[in-house]
Amino acid sequence: MISFQRLTIERLGQRGEGIAEGRDGPVFVPYALPGDEIIADVDGERGTLGEVTKASPQRIAPFCKHYSVCGGCAVQALAETPYRTWKRELVVSALRHARIETDVAPLLDAHGEGRRRATFHARILRDGLNRPSVVSGFMRARAHEIVDIEECPVLAPAMQVAPAVARALAQRLAELDKPLDIIVTSTIDGLDVDFRGVGKLQDRVRQKLVAFANEHALARLSNHGDVLIERETPRLQMGRALLAPPPGMFLQATVAGEEALAQLVLSAMGKSKNVADLFAGAGTFALRIAERANVHAVEHEAAAMSALERAAHNATGLKTITTETRDLFRRPLAIDDLKPFDCVVFDPPRSGAEAQARALAESKVPVVIAVSCNVQTFSRDAKILIDGGYTMGVVTPVDQFRHSPHVEMVAAFTKKEKPAAKRRLLG
Repeated sequence: MISFQRLTIERLGQRGEGIAEGRDGPVFVPYALPGDEIIADVDGERGTLGEVTKASPQRIAPFCKHYSVCGGCAVQALAETPYRTWKRELVVSALRHARIETDVAPLLDAHGEGRRRATFHARILRDGLNRPSVVSGFMRARAHEIVDIEECPVLAPAMQVAPAVARALAQRLAELDKPLDIIVTSTIDGLDVDFRGVGKLQDRVRQKLVAFANEHALARLSNHGDVLIERETPRLQMGRALLAPPPGMFLQATVAGEEALAQLVLSAMGKSKNVADLFAGAGTFALRIAERANVHAVEHEAAAMSALERAAHNATGLKTITTETRDLFRRPLAIDDLKPFDCVVFDPPRSGAEAQARALAESKVPVVIAVSCNVQTFSRDAKILIDGGYTMGVVTPVDQFRHSPHVEMVAAFTKKEKPAAKRRLLG
């Protein structure tokens, strides 16, 4: 049952929501800040912010007109210093919960010029006369409802047209009456757009979309990886290499974020000569590592491995790069597979790399570098390595999803080989 309650926000939660003590226990209120005195609609432990009766000294004016409606930015109204403290504490708290004692560096800002990639959601709505209209944008906080987005200030300059492009594409596909996910990526050669949700297209619709791509000067337009038109090969700079990614490929959200993560990896690998890059994607780290060491890149997506091979072949000054298409969740590299490497880098999806971490823990690889976007699975995998005899170095939190609870982490783990037991000389 919903009740109106006056609350004082005590702290921020892991998702950026304000936490207060309500009549029946903790209440989580999105967009409320520590020190705010508020009136909220409370339903169990979930609260909806109604009015801020006394603002927190940490509260500043948000810069986006969609803030508090769109679910993309959780803490845009939080001042910089407490924001940085809160985000770093997300990492500290997760490590503490896993009973890991190590140093955590200050939060590294990697927003740069903004996000170069975004996923827009589009749905067809119908009025009482069954007339269709398009809603296109991002999801509302804690709901399956889409917030109509015309602009997004956290996007990079080259992505400012992306909301309009996504909306126009949804309008072209409105006759199919299906929900769409539209992934827009900014590349050197223009916008790369991959949409999903419509299935196989008739030739008539395909031709209409080819005309759409020409009208909007898109580099490439794809239907769930099926390229409809490639006006220009979309390319990304990765170190010395130029990568032409597969449609819809995973990519670090900002250029500055990718560079920051890569530099942390390169620094941690030291003078390693033979490196395994696990969950390698299309070579975010491998192409840069190859400027200094031989690399074996492993990834389950064959298209990503092919893109990496092409980029490596066309680049100059790189050491040997080999690739392997392999599902590391089902078939992690085992002890014998790991023997050739003096360094292993792994950057798994949000679910982490538990099976691979267990294999690494049993290995003798001198340096393991973990990169993650999930504090809980990062801490779990780190504990596995520590229990296997590794020493954990400083954890660096990297902030490329500014104003959100998402944070990247990088840490190096080292293991010293035990000296061989001395043989006893007899007689």
